[in-house]
Amino acid sequence: MSNSLVVVTGAAGALGRVVAQAFLQQGRPVLLIDCSEQALHSVYEGIAGDTHFLAVDLTDAAATQASLANVFQVKGPAGVLCNIAGGFAMGSEVHDPDGSVWQQMMDLNVATVLNTCRATVPGMLAAGTGKIINVSAASAISGKGTMGAYCASKSAVARLTESMAQELRGRGINVNAVAPSIIDSPANRAAMPEVDPALWVSPQQLADVIGFLASDAASALQGAVIPVVGLS
Repeated sequence: MSNSLVVVTGAAGALGRVVAQAFLQQGRPVLLIDCSEQALHSVYEGIAGDTHFLAVDLTDAAATQASLANVFQVKGPAGVLCNIAGGFAMGSEVHDPDGSVWQQMMDLNVATVLNTCRATVPGMLAAGTGKIINVSAASAISGKGTMGAYCASKSAVARLTESMAQELRGRGINVNAVAPSIIDSPANRAAMPEVDPALWVSPQQLADVIGFLASDAASALQGAVIPVVGLS
């Protein structure tokens, strides 16, 4: 496991880059996935480590399957999959006939997880080992007005995590998730300048929990959806 490939989706984002750097500092080879190759090069320019870039639209099942199959054929199966790619959007009331935000949230937060897992798990099963860490949300435990699409999508991630954990337990693969509150990122600071970001969860704090779930110390955890909420 110590030399196996780590896959980080959303690697150019505020959380993805911190998670990826933590694994690189451990000397792990890391496959950095994002939708923009330019963003990946910009973020990781000058960063030491065994890095591999992959620009692919993870909402596209066929493209995800083909791209990851090519990587795994050369690099071997993934030992760790960190499903960090996702997004947030406020919506309208649930009864609003405009379903565009619902589709967007299901694509970004659910389809990306399904597509990467479908491409990655077969190799883990063949190797008899693997760690999968998904990102749900603290708000997934209950619905909130005009946030129905986001809450539902992140609740789906939690239920997928629990279902996969039951399916894969005893086969060498651990599946767990983190459920953060608001993450201290440049985008959230810009969107909510009146809120003290010290109340939020830092990317490093969240990366520390993800790192634990990817370690052998978490081998007894299966299907956990761990709240990481800071002081909020």
